[in-house]
Amino acid sequence: MSTLNARKKKMGRPKVESEEARSRIQQPLLGDLDMWAASHNVTRAEAIRRLIQKGLDASKEEET
Repeated sequence: MSTLNARKKKMGRPKVESEEARSRIQQPLLGDLDMWAASHNVTRAEAIRRLIQKGLDASKEEET
């Protein structure tokens, strides 16, 4: 059995349908964000995603 034709696994992160979004956050708000993340046992990035989703959901509820 030859390994010359075997497909090699690609290195690195798998592709996902997402895009990097960068932002600056002032220190007092960043501290609040970090406390929220710690209290929910999530990373800062996951906290940002969850809080954005909560804000969008609340905005949709206000429209109805």
